[in-house]
Amino acid sequence: MSPPQQEIITAHSPDSDDAFMFYGLATKKVRSSMVAFRHVLEDIESLNRKAVEGQYHLTAISYHAYPHVAAKYVLMASGSSIGDGYGPMLVATKPMEPEEIRGKRIAIPGKLTSAYLALKLFEPDFEAVVTPFDKILDAVTERAADLGLIIHEAQLTYSRAGFQRILDLGRWWKTKFDLPLPLGANALLRTLPPEVQSECCRLMRESIQYALDHREEALAYALQFARDMDARMADKFIGMYVNHYTVDCGDVVPKAAQKLLDMGYEAGLIPQRCEIEFVR
Repeated sequence: MSPPQQEIITAHSPDSDDAFMFYGLATKKVRSSMVAFRHVLEDIESLNRKAVEGQYHLTAISYHAYPHVAAKYVLMASGSSIGDGYGPMLVATKPMEPEEIRGKRIAIPGKLTSAYLALKLFEPDFEAVVTPFDKILDAVTERAADLGLIIHEAQLTYSRAGFQRILDLGRWWKTKFDLPLPLGANALLRTLPPEVQSECCRLMRESIQYALDHREEALAYALQFARDMDARMADKFIGMYVNHYTVDCGDVVPKAAQKLLDMGYEAGLIPQRCEIEFVR
């Protein structure tokens, strides 16, 4: 008789790209005799905070959060969200130059997000107004902030709400360092047995590949999580953040992530130097 499956509580954000990535697992198109997944949906800043406590077996986190959770978690080679020449954006209701953001109030989606770290590296001098990611445009409209730092689908929908793009942090990072900007990753508890870690990595990689190979059905599933987007726009957004880097981080993503975290440490934004570590 085979041993019972180990339940892996798996936490990720309720976004179309994550839904697409986890489609194979969530619908049991990809399965295992060793582990079974139970999915929990929360916003990325909540996941970052809960990872500090080691709450979930497998969790999405921001790369910026990794130094805060590295004692408990190791990164997975599959599941990264990477902005290759595009990424989180600063928007406002009127045009301005990027240099003009100094000293402004900026609505941000959380202080452990990679978007916040990248913005602080671009311009350290601003007042951060922590705001739920899906309320950032509202905060700017209501003048609770001068600008908004947007992540997720708002990167494609901001202009139809009357906003102007002031800065694309993924484009800035690519221009400055010729590297993609690492934003989100999946992480596993270090206390999981090595064979369970390996099985989770295999299943994650196969789930992503299954969605890419069955794009139409995976997109139909992901559309229920696509806020304010039609199928065409959701497909474009998913294509931005679920790609070859997501299937496997390769050598470029670890290099880019190490650069981001090293710069964060040197700027005093990260408390200790941290070596990036992945499992496959």
